[in-house]
Amino acid sequence: MTSIGILGAGRVGANLAGKLSAAGHRVTLGVRNPQDTAALAASIAPQIALADQRTTARTADIVLNATPGDTSLDRLADLRTELTGKLLVDVSNATRDTDDGLPGDLCYPGSSLAEQLQTALPHTRVVKTLNTMLFMVMTAPETLTTPPTAYLSGDDHNAKQTVTGLLGDLGWQPAWIEDLGGITTARATEAMILIVPHLLRRHGFKPFAVSLAR
Repeated sequence: MTSIGILGAGRVGANLAGKLSAAGHRVTLGVRNPQDTAALAASIAPQIALADQRTTARTADIVLNATPGDTSLDRLADLRTELTGKLLVDVSNATRDTDDGLPGDLCYPGSSLAEQLQTALPHTRVVKTLNTMLFMVMTAPETLTTPPTAYLSGDDHNAKQTVTGLLGDLGWQPAWIEDLGGITTARATEAMILIVPHLLRRHGFKPFAVSLAR
């Protein structure tokens, strides 16, 4: 059993928390405002703990970033001490929303949120994954008719092996996981978000993943 802290208690964070908890991990959901805990407590499994984000980052072995990507860098840089020595799994995309609330331009063109986080958190091992799909596919990849792909980007090989194990707990088969290399490769997968608003406008929130076909 691994102690996992998830920063962000929205649809992405809550979805991941439920599946990882069911897989036997000790999960804490980190909320930004302590007053949010009362409302959340009634909607999540009783075995999932709730805490503020600083406590969540400090007490977990592995931390998942599921905060809004356009504010993630500032939020997590403020947790530099708590995240020192930790493995940080970044599943967010940093974009500026369009008028209809869908993802728009990238916040870090020529770079990526994952690279920015790794620079801001030099003593944290950052791994990028699960950012190329709608949130429900993250924990139920087998529901798609075509095998999806979960891409990995990160500079630390052992950290990526650990994340591969977590992906297995989420239902990802080894053949569906593609290790792209170092953290700079995250700029490729984060750029894939640019196709998402066009798909959502045409088809609505139907589950999909931007995958590799061979």
